Amino acid sequence: MGEIEVFKALADPTRRLLLDRLRDRNGQTLRELCEHLAMARQSATQHLDLLVAANLVTVVRRGRERLHYLNPAPIHEIEERWISGFDLPRLRALSSIKRQAEEHAMASVPTYVYVTYIHATAEQVWRALTDADLTARFWGHANISDWQQGSSWEHRRTDGSGVNDGVGTVLVAEPPTRLSITFESGGEQDPSVVTFLVEPHHDIVRLTVTHERLGDLDTYTSVSSGWPAVLSNLKSLLETGDVLPQTPWEMPSARAAV
Repeated sequence: MGEIEVFKALADPTRRLLLDRLRDRNGQTLRELCEHLAMARQSATQHLDLLVAANLVTVVRRGRERLHYLNPAPIHEIEERWISGFDLPRLRALSSIKRQAEEHAMASVPTYVYVTYIHATAEQVWRALTDADLTARFWGHANISDWQQGSSWEHRRTDGSGVNDGVGTVLVAEPPTRLSITFESGGEQDPSVVTFLVEPHHDIVRLTVTHERLGDLDTYTSVSSGWPAVLSNLKSLLETGDVLPQTPWEMPSARAAV
């Protein structure tokens, strides 16, 4: 999606308000988003359609409900192009102060959703997500399982140590379009849930990753930086035949550079 569509979508105060509401509580229905808006439901729907078209919002179906999630990918790309080359450390410091103040007021940890588009088939994306050798290449860990519903899976290091940095259970396996797993690292009592939704469209695939039941804000911050790095490496592998020249998750964060 081009930057022009993103800038146009962000230019309207109502659309920014809708994004703010999703930032405060992700995964809302249309009815929930329209509450307290001084406009007709149809007008609000048109604003949401523009946000979806700009890839700033993604819609995930849960039964009869359509849940709306904030997608950070386009804003992240704009930040990298238009901000990172300027006064990023000072801006990050100010943003960190503001974010910390806002986090004190957050009553719950939001669900993380990331959407990316890949020039590949659904079968290729599914294989990349479930093949131990391929996950070892783009993720730095081999994901090992028979990928049957109810089976266990392991997120095993590739250094030969045999150490698992994550384990879980396969909740849903519907190749090549839907995979849902629990993810537990460090012995949490309530593991998080990761869902991969693979939607083919002609020569491309839309891959939506939803990470739910995050235990705290530190975990949310960690997955917010981790998923873009992992999925960028996956996209590069499928589109070029090779991963990125440097391991993306080893890149120092802007916060650390402040």
